[in-house]
Amino acid sequence: MTMPYTGGIVFAFEEGTDRQNCAFPGICVTGDGRWLCSFRAAPRKSAMAGQHVALTWSDDNGRTWRDPVRPFPPPSVDGKPGSLRTGYITEREDGSFVAVLCWVDGSDPTLPFLNEETEGLLDTRTFASRSHDRGETWSTVKPIPTDAFPVPTPITGPLLLLGNGDLACQFELNKHYDDPAPWRHKPVLMFSPDYGRTWPDHSVASDDPDGHVFFWDQRPAVLPDGRILDFFWTYDTQRAEYLNIHARESRDDGRSWSPMRDTGVPGQPAAPVMLRNGDIAMVYVDRTRAPVISMRTSADGGLTWPPSTELAIYQSVDRSQNVDKRDMNDAWSEMSKFSIGLPATATLPNGDVLVVFYAGDDADRTSIRWAQVQASPRHA
Repeated sequence: MTMPYTGGIVFAFEEGTDRQNCAFPGICVTGDGRWLCSFRAAPRKSAMAGQHVALTWSDDNGRTWRDPVRPFPPPSVDGKPGSLRTGYITEREDGSFVAVLCWVDGSDPTLPFLNEETEGLLDTRTFASRSHDRGETWSTVKPIPTDAFPVPTPITGPLLLLGNGDLACQFELNKHYDDPAPWRHKPVLMFSPDYGRTWPDHSVASDDPDGHVFFWDQRPAVLPDGRILDFFWTYDTQRAEYLNIHARESRDDGRSWSPMRDTGVPGQPAAPVMLRNGDIAMVYVDRTRAPVISMRTSADGGLTWPPSTELAIYQSVDRSQNVDKRDMNDAWSEMSKFSIGLPATATLPNGDVLVVFYAGDDADRTSIRWAQVQASPRHA
């Protein structure tokens, strides 16, 4: 399959500023063609002080981008100051927009996000903001109640518009910073039947009963037929190694899930997108060797992902960023050195796939880049 692509830079990092490390992007293509790109900006990848959610957009298919703005002032929670670490945008059917945001406790800016001794996180909360003018101005951020989960709940992507009209908020269950108990990781979808006013129901998207395999960074998407297909970056804590990307699907708006399956593809995925020929595309970062952003396609609904469909989209460093791991601390240390990753995807009006990701020569100096992939008809 021939899949030509073009690309460029959304925002180039700025040396010595609080926009030197740019990472964790999200992308929303609006109904009138604007590309809204959100990302986390910070002085360094590990920095908590100075981190913020930045927003930029392009009205000319990526040729030019406005200088990023900071439209989401972080609130205080229980009297504690904080910062916003990640944010993702969804367009609703009425043309308005909602941003979901991850707030992190900043009362002690010297503390790292992760406590490597306990594997606990700083307190995180989930907030939302709305826009009615194509993302140019935003409402005051308001909390999304995750009271059913009295633990840190970092978000994993944008709110989903489900086939039954519900909204779904996606996040992970972590544990408190100083909690010495074993971490029982779970990805969750929480549902709202009334456009975000209440969130009475939820489902757990995956849970290894033995607690050994972590299905990190869930990446769900609602396909045109209403199915939710969810990808997972999968880590075996006992073997201290990454497994292939795993997947499962829901045909009842996220309330129940098919058995988990191994896709046979190594790496950390973005959410799937449907191509105009009916194939499903999976974009992912493969770090088994020198890291590369790649894409594969499936012609059987996501059951198989033939290597013959693989397209390398971007590669900037010529060395592996993996390390030999003995435990979870080694895995966290390894992540801090990643300088390419976390692709996010959207479908363009002409059916092409838009990909945004972070990339740079070292982890503290990364820019946000974009690529547009044109998928040819099957068997071309």
